[in-house]
Parts: sequence; structure tokens; C-alpha cells
Amino acid sequence: MAQLVMVEPGQSVVARLVELGHRYRRVALGDVTIDIPAGRLVGLIGPDGVGKSTLLGLVAGAKRIQQGRVWVLGGDMADAGHRRAICRRVAYMPQGLGKNLYPELSVRENIEFFGRLFGQGRAERAERVDELLHSTGLAPFAGRLARQLSGGMRQKLGLCCALIHDPDLLILDEPTTGVDPLSRRQFWQLIQRMRVRRPEMSILVATAYMEEAERFDWLIAMNAGKVLAAGTPADLMVRTATKSVEETFIRLLPEQLRDGHHALVIPPRRRFDHEHVIAAHGLARRFGEFTAVDRVDFAIEKGEIFGFVGSNGCGKSTTMKILTGLLPASEGEARLFGQPINATDVASRARVGYMSQAFSLYSELTVRQNLDLHARLFHLPASQARRRVDELIARFGLAEHVEQLADALPLGIRQRLSLAVAVVHRPDLLILDEPTSGVDPIARDSFWELLIDLSRNQGVTIFVSTHFMNEAARCDRISLMDGGRVLDTGAPADLVRRRGATSLEEAFVGYLEEAAEKRTREEPASAMAVAPAPARSRAEMPSSLFSLRRMLAYAIREALELMRDPIRLAFALGGTAFLMLVFGYGITTDVNSLSIAVLDRDNTYESRAYLEQLRGSSYFTERAPLRDAADLQDRLKRGEVTATVEIPPGFGRDIRRVRPAEVAVWIDGAMPFRAETIRGYLQGAHQRYLADQTIRGHAASGAPSADAAIEVRFRYNQDFDSIYAMVPAQIAFQLALIPAILMALAIVREKELGSIVNLYVTPVSRLEFLLGKQLPYIAVAMVNFALMVAMALFLFGVPLKGSLPLLALGALIYVAATTAYGQVISAFTSTQIAALFGTAILTVLPATMFAGMLVPTSSITGFGALLGRLFPMTYFLPVSLGAFTKGLHFADLAGNLLILAAFMPGLTLLGLVLLRNQEK
Repeated sequence: MAQLVMVEPGQSVVARLVELGHRYRRVALGDVTIDIPAGRLVGLIGPDGVGKSTLLGLVAGAKRIQQGRVWVLGGDMADAGHRRAICRRVAYMPQGLGKNLYPELSVRENIEFFGRLFGQGRAERAERVDELLHSTGLAPFAGRLARQLSGGMRQKLGLCCALIHDPDLLILDEPTTGVDPLSRRQFWQLIQRMRVRRPEMSILVATAYMEEAERFDWLIAMNAGKVLAAGTPADLMVRTATKSVEETFIRLLPEQLRDGHHALVIPPRRRFDHEHVIAAHGLARRFGEFTAVDRVDFAIEKGEIFGFVGSNGCGKSTTMKILTGLLPASEGEARLFGQPINATDVASRARVGYMSQAFSLYSELTVRQNLDLHARLFHLPASQARRRVDELIARFGLAEHVEQLADALPLGIRQRLSLAVAVVHRPDLLILDEPTSGVDPIARDSFWELLIDLSRNQGVTIFVSTHFMNEAARCDRISLMDGGRVLDTGAPADLVRRRGATSLEEAFVGYLEEAAEKRTREEPASAMAVAPAPARSRAEMPSSLFSLRRMLAYAIREALELMRDPIRLAFALGGTAFLMLVFGYGITTDVNSLSIAVLDRDNTYESRAYLEQLRGSSYFTERAPLRDAADLQDRLKRGEVTATVEIPPGFGRDIRRVRPAEVAVWIDGAMPFRAETIRGYLQGAHQRYLADQTIRGHAASGAPSADAAIEVRFRYNQDFDSIYAMVPAQIAFQLALIPAILMALAIVREKELGSIVNLYVTPVSRLEFLLGKQLPYIAVAMVNFALMVAMALFLFGVPLKGSLPLLALGALIYVAATTAYGQVISAFTSTQIAALFGTAILTVLPATMFAGMLVPTSSITGFGALLGRLFPMTYFLPVSLGAFTKGLHFADLAGNLLILAAFMPGLTLLGLVLLRNQEK
């Protein structure tokens, strides 16, 4: 039973808001003060953008309080301890179809994930999951992936996940938006049965459906971030002298918003003697094995307002894209203005205006700039374009907003702008995809007045999709669509009469139920009764600061998602092998077959013997001899040779007399690294010549040498072959790059999908979240490590002279650090593209420049040296090189391993500090 705050004798509240304010780029909530009664079904009503979702997020603890106070279940939500204590008693289902779900997990796996987060053991979790699946009618689909569910089934699954821990407060943010009337009805029947079994539960719901709000016990009407009124639906209707909640909401709006509003009147349609504007026969569209549109037939006449009615995902948008030429049909025929649809037919497309479901205008342009741009895109002459834009601004009521950026417009004004842009070129056909979703009733009526004017007075044919039944009733004819098929077509009144129904929604539900009976493997027409398990004692729920079960919940979920995402999995497992091949063979410090030319001014036995030393080396390829000093300079300048050797006169005499002998060498220094290597090769050849007594002709005489001999020997890599250095270095580099990228993407992906909200409103801690997501990528990195070691040994032929277990231990510590590095980068990126590029840059730069991969760390000074010391690869690279080429043991590498071991807790702590536990 919820602990309640008493506001007056006999009345209690589940939440209290006092002077609550919140803003993003503009004000979302402004000084809201209200008590939310306990044990009731409370509804927040109002269009999109009025602050409903923000208020619910604050009550759920998902958002950080900016201004004011919020008390929920007897405590202050600004107190992190209280939020953590009550998160086991609150369930939050955010706005959006399945936003808190994981698309690559099955129905059962999603519910089990939430069960683990709330500390349920295997037996209890299995019992609870089975119960919820049967209660909601989802049991036949327990193995189906969440992304394959219909909108209504996703919302039922979201409800199951929310109910897994028997909350005292259930918060639902527009749970039925975008679902068909049948699924919507089943959802509320489910809620009602749940309330019968647990009458003490408080339920807080946001909705944009005014007819849906009439079933609630208590309503809170909102607009522009403020509460207009609160009370029971009956009280509010009495107070405003209205007969419906929609009328009540309109009456509650400020006078300036409803000034001039009147009941919408739709005059009869004029008949035009014209062939069908749109005709579809057997139209189908498939995406792989999925059929989005299945043998659709309909015809639309000139000047008609034709409605497509159905839930999201039923095929409405796909059909509209086929009719606009944006998508080709898989089969069937669609004709536009009597001609087959051709995406390349510019003349036909110029007669069509299209308004997409999502706002698709340029947000960084003003209202006028958007209209001007689209007028130019349709090649309107400049003078005509100016007149047309001014006309649309006046007709659509945009005069007060012409200099505002499109992104800053209220939703209703934004929809008017979208319609104005769609008709800027005076089209004969207007296709509108759910144009009024989320707007308030007044803005919706105003929008429809514009459509009626276009249809009745200008003869424009309008093809509009919607999931609002009261809006569909305004169309001349409608097609009811479900599962890609048209169920029936006709005037709204005729469809109601055919079904013997009392309303269009009831008629549509009847059609859906009939279609469901014909389909196999679809959800039953009615849900079973909810029978929640008896509420458990809160003491049974683990309250430890760290739970292995919660951490493993995220680890299991991340592993499942990774295995079911072929692109990510291929990148995770194949990316390192591919890069290893590219860099192992493509990057080398070896300098071979260098072109040289000689100028022998001595031409003695000794000079010819000296040149034979060079010619016998695999490093050099001799070109035509030089003629003189000018030829030497000219050939170096043109790049014909990389080095020249000039033997002066008297070279042989000096050798025979054991005098210092000099040779002039000119090297192309445009590439310093290569030039330094060439110099080393030539110096080595010179020293070998001087040390060869036979060539010098003094072996028998035993004459003393003029120079002290210094013998240089290479250890570990006697052949001085770069592959023995590059391959171990690549192992270190790839284990830094790929795991860091995967880890950063894994966290940022949660932000993009919205499932990060589960971190905010469940008992899982940030440490459990980070470690749980990290474990699968450590495992993947170790698989990559084993693959790269095998490639090094058997493909590149690099011997492993040291201990493989020691190298594996170092790799394990290292990838734990590099995945933690990815966590840190994810904290300040909000999109996967930014995370990918950011992680790549912040990994490649220090790895190649400051970690010793190309330049020895001993030669790096200043800020570069500091960056190198702060990057884990600096300490693993000696481990990799030491194990492969030097045969080093634990005692030799212990220092590096200890420093590496310090990186993971350090970077994890930094990630914890940077990762928010609430939204702004």
C-alpha cells in the first residue's frame, strides 16, 4: 500500500507538485502547483508540447528538477535516496510505441530483463512472466521479437514490463497513441481489470484522445506548460456547461486561443465530370518477406476528401509513398491522373502536394524562407512566387510568425506551415499523412477548415490518413485498413450502418475483430483477465547498492542484442581481422629496392669493390651511372633516384695506405623517415666494406687498421623486419579501437532509442549499468585477441617467444580499460554517429602519435608525453612486443600490468561521474 500524503481529512495524494518549472529551449512547465489524488485513474489531457511528458518524467524521477518541488509517495524527489527507495514502487512507461523495450529481444526476454532489474529470482520471475503473458494474451507470441509486434502488442508488452514488480504508482505517457481502436479498447479493458484486482494502485496517464479521457476518474487539463483545471470529468463538464471532454477542453483554453472558434461545418461535395484522380488495383509492396501493402484496391474522385484509417504500421504511409512515386509497387497497378505512376514524370509530380507524417521542413529557415524555397523548387516565376507566398501567409494565418524559425513554431502553426508548403504550387492532389497527430482540437478544426476550402472551393483532391475516428468521420469516404489490407471502403455513415454500429469507432472495431478471426498467428480478439500475483513484501526486494543480478541483467540483454544484430556482430568480430590484414600487410617500415646511381671518379679495384657491396644488397637497385655533378642534382630533383654515391679520386689509394677514406652520399630528404633509413643502410654497407680485410687487400700484410671497429648486432629482430614489430603493435591498436567504439555505441544507442530511461526509473545503479554493458564487449574483445594472435602466428609468421597466458592476462586487463575508455567518450556524445567518429579520433590519435606505435615514447616530450601516459595502449604495447619478440616474463612486465590495472577503475569512476542518472 502506498504511503500517502494527507492534504485534508479524508483525501490523500500520491504526488504533490509545488511551483514546478522546467524549460528546454523554451518553457515546458511554468509554476505548476497541483495535488494528484491517490488510488485513482488520473489523466493529463492536452495536445503535444504542452508539458505532459515533462511532468510525468519529473514525477517518475526520470528528469532532474530545475525549479520547484515534487513529492511522490511521501518523499522529496530531489533526494536521490528517496528516488532510489521508491523506484521499486513506481513503474514508468514513456511516450512512444515500445520506447522502453528492446527491439532485438523477444517478448519473454523483455519481461525477464525487467524482472532481473527488480531483483526477482528465476522461479519467481518465470511464474510472474507466464502470468503476465497469459493475462495480456501475449503468450502465443512469447518468442517473437519486440520489433516484429504490432503497435497494440508493443503497448501490452510495455505494460507487462511495467507491472512485473507490482508498482503502487503506474505512470503511462500516451500509451495508446498510434494504435488501432481495437487494441486501444483491449488496453483499457486490461487496465480496468487490473484496477479491480488492485484498487489501491494509482495510475497517472497522459493522452491526446479526448474521448479516451472520459473514462478517467480525475482529469488535469494542460496547455502551454500550465494547468488549466483539474477535477472529475463530470465536474469539469458541469463547470464549463459542456457535454464532452473535448468541448470542455476547448472551453478551458484562454480566450485568445478559442476566439473565433466555431463548430466545423462541411458543405456537400461538388461533383466533377472527371476520371479518377487516383486508382489502385491489386497494389502490393513487400520488404523482403514482410508484406506492408497487400492487394489494395480503391479509387478517389476529383475534389473528394478520402480518408485512410488505421493504426501505425498497417500500411497507410507505404501506400501513400507508392502513390507519390517515392516507392515502387511490388505488384499491382496504381494510376495517377489516368496515367501509370512514374517517379521520373516531373509533370505529374508537379500536380501533387505531399505532407509527410513527420515534420519535414527546414527547421533552420523561417516561415517565409521555407515558403520561398519551395516556390523556387517548383519553378514558380519570381513575381508569381512572391504573390503566392503572401497569399498563403494570409490565408493560413501565418502573418504573426513569418520571421520565426520553423523549429520554434507551436505544433498547430507548424502543421499549417507544412500544409502551405504542400500547396504552394497549386497541386490538383494533396496527400496528407496523419497531418493533425498531437495538435489540440482548435488547431485541428482550423486545419480542417483549410482542407475543406481546398476541396470544396478549389476542387483539390485530398487523400488523408488518420487514426482519429472523429476526424475520419469528416471525410467524404474512407478506407478502413489493417495489416496491409483494405477491410472496407465507403462513406463513414454507410460503414456504420453496414456494421449495425452506433459510432464509426465501433464499426472499425467490428471490422478489425472480423479480420483477426481470419488471420493466423495474430492476437486474440479479447484479452484474458488480469490476475496479478499477490503483492510481495518490500523487504523481499534486494536493496543493496550493488546487485550482481541487476548487472547480469544488462550483460545478458546486451549479449542477446549483439548476437541478433548481424551488422554490429560482423563489425565486432570481423572488423579487427580485416584491419589486421590491412595494416599488417599495408603498413611497414621496411625500405627495399631503393633506386641509387653512382659517380665513380676513381675507377680503381677498391672503388669497384666498394660499389659491388652496394649492388649485392637487397636494399638497393642501381640506375644508370651519373655523368657529372649537374646530372646528380638533376636526377635527385626529378625523383629518378633516392640516393647518389660519389666516389672521389684517390679513394683506392687511401684505402691501400690505410688512410681515412671518404665517400660522398646525397639522399632525397623530402621524406625524413625514409631518408634516415637510407642513411642507416648506406652507413652499414660502408662499415662492412671497411671491415672486410680481403677486399681492402691487407689480409696477408697484417697492416694495422686506421679505425677502431665497432660491431653492431640487433637483438630480438636480427633481420630488422618491420612485420615483427607492426603485427604485435596492431594487436594493441585494434584492442584499443574496436572495443572502445563498440562500448561507446552501446551506451549512446540507449540514448537514441530512449531505453536509457530504464536506468533512471529502475533500481539499477549506474555502476551496474556500465559494468553489465561492458562485460559482453570484453568477451568479444578477447575473442578478437585470440583471432589476432592466431593470425600473427600462422598468417604473418611472427613467433611468440614469451608466455601466452601472460599476454592473455595483459590483454584482458587492457580491454577492460579500453572499453571503460569508450564509456567515458559516450558520456558527452548523444548520437551514434558522433560516438563513432569521436571514439575513432580520440583513439587513433593518441595510439599512433603518443603511445609508442610509430614514435618511441622516450622521444616524446611535453604535452604529447602526458597524453601518452594517460592512454592505456602506452602500457600494453610493451607487453605485446615483449611477449612476441623479446620473450619477456611477468617480472619484466609487472610494472606495465599494474598501471594498466589502474586504468579500469579510474576510467570507470570518470564514466560514473559523467553519466547522468536523470534527464535534464
